[in-house]
Amino acid sequence: MRVATYYSNSDVRVEEIPVPTVGARELLVKVHASGICGSDVMEWYRIKKAPRVLGHEIAGEIVEVGDEVGGHDVGDRVFVSHHVPCGSCIYCESGHTSVCDTLRSTNFYPGGFAEYVRIPAINVEKGVYNLPSSMSYSQGVFIEPLACVVRGQRFLDLGPDDTVMVIGSGISGLLHIKLAKSLGVKKVTATDIKDFRLKMAESYADVVTRDISGHHAGKVIVCAGASSAMESALEVVDRGGRILLFAPLKPDERLPLPVWDMWKDEVSLVTSYAACDHDIRTAIELISSGRVVVDDMITHELPLEEAREGFRLTASGDSSLKVILRPDL
Repeated sequence: MRVATYYSNSDVRVEEIPVPTVGARELLVKVHASGICGSDVMEWYRIKKAPRVLGHEIAGEIVEVGDEVGGHDVGDRVFVSHHVPCGSCIYCESGHTSVCDTLRSTNFYPGGFAEYVRIPAINVEKGVYNLPSSMSYSQGVFIEPLACVVRGQRFLDLGPDDTVMVIGSGISGLLHIKLAKSLGVKKVTATDIKDFRLKMAESYADVVTRDISGHHAGKVIVCAGASSAMESALEVVDRGGRILLFAPLKPDERLPLPVWDMWKDEVSLVTSYAACDHDIRTAIELISSGRVVVDDMITHELPLEEAREGFRLTASGDSSLKVILRPDL
């Protein structure tokens, strides 16, 4: 079968490997759509494990079912979560399933940028979700990123009475804007440094600006992995406000905090990582019901052979939002 193997952002090669063999408690899924995530093009993060078949935002069709698998049938249209928690450790029991050691060690094989993926037993048990009949495969690739956004806003305790600023209007930023508006948030401000993204944000946010001076919000969501974006969040957050660091910095980067100002103004920082079962089910309902529309964020659907171009488009962000690889094309 064909896979798109990542060597670097500018070196993604279509290669041939054997179709995975499925065990008694496993599934084989034919990938129909696989989204390129912003994290896939964080070269400082990905290149350490290259070469590797990436891709975790997948939707596809079950084509083989292990002898001991129940509840899933050949032909089922599914979304598959690549990371799943154990459900019984202290982190899972406290609601922090995404920091579970099991979640951080699970994955499907070889990765979503492939014609087929083998779903291990624990993922079959805890991470396979049937797609609603109304949901396309391309819509299905948004389940994972939207679920992460759902979790982040849950931690942020976002509600209708809040004012929100989203710093960084790429895919995650736009999903935050759309989800906030679906919750009835009274004012959402979007900002970015790229004209293309600002133009897209105009369709969803109440205010769109490149210059944040003079703007304030009770809740600030940082979707840009840059210290300057996080420093901007500290400048615009209102007294008693809360900042969600949705995007990370590099592991060796440090962010100086104005602790005195944060202390006297009762400003708090929260973070979120990945998503859990509750968030995934919520994301499926949001997309299938039309409360969060995702089709208008798809800018490119490419065959697997054009994976390198897909990575280039995603990494630049100058003319793309969601780039989807379609191994079935």
